[in-house]
Amino acid sequence: MSAPAPVLVREDAEQTAVPERPLSRSNLLQTVATGYVPLIIATLVVFLPLLWMLLSSFKQPGEIVTMDLKILPETLNLQNYVTAMTTVPFAQFFANSLIVTAVGSSIKVVLAILTAYALVFVRFPFKNFIFVLILVALMVPAQVSILPNYILIAGMGGKNTLWGIILPGLGTAFGTFLLRQHFLTLPPSILEAAEIDGAGHWRRLWQIIVPVSVPSIATVALVTVVSEWNDYIWPLIITDRPETMTLPVGLTLLQNSEGNGAGWGILMAGAVLVIVPILLVFAALQRYIVAGLTQGSVTG
Repeated sequence: MSAPAPVLVREDAEQTAVPERPLSRSNLLQTVATGYVPLIIATLVVFLPLLWMLLSSFKQPGEIVTMDLKILPETLNLQNYVTAMTTVPFAQFFANSLIVTAVGSSIKVVLAILTAYALVFVRFPFKNFIFVLILVALMVPAQVSILPNYILIAGMGGKNTLWGIILPGLGTAFGTFLLRQHFLTLPPSILEAAEIDGAGHWRRLWQIIVPVSVPSIATVALVTVVSEWNDYIWPLIITDRPETMTLPVGLTLLQNSEGNGAGWGILMAGAVLVIVPILLVFAALQRYIVAGLTQGSVTG
């Protein structure tokens, strides 16, 4: 018997694509209920107070403290902003916050980069133990260190000074942790090639590690800037003179400038002026946030 003839199977270069089945009604409802609805609720929880603050900054006292709810102001009156900037030394508060944020954030980011690089690429004793201490620092509330910091800074003569505000918070455990996790994902080959070329640690850090880690560094910088700008408890404790107050502390003077509810519009205007610089910084760096957090979440 002769062997059966082989069956030739024709393979088309271009196969007909199977159309995707549309989502069923149940899958669509599940997607909306588990995805969009929580996202919309979370957005409203964050956005509505900011919107109410912005609208209240244009209202007269009778429109804020009233039995009848008035969402929109009758007129866009800028008098609250003028009063907020003239009643208290607003320019001085703004300059103090700008100095504290710029200097404190810059030092924090540089220290985080140096510490994370040392924890990953430099060999020294007790390296893992030091990293554990950094993790412990993430879990300790900042309020625990207020009293020791006050005794130390006041003893050094740092009360009512800008360096007294900056000094206690120069270490950032979050930034060190995030950058360390990102540095672990970098391929060792690029550093080995640089080491063969004779590059030392300083050159490897600033010419290789930092340029490829811009998203993670930008994320650390953004978090640091926001925390420095909005810090309230420590500047309130270490300063009691308007000459060295920052913007969040200076808002308390706006609250005390008027009584019987007349100062709420002025206070809302001051709060708007405080958050506008942070919103601008966030708009400039927001494209790095997701990439930075994603890079730092994977370890090699």
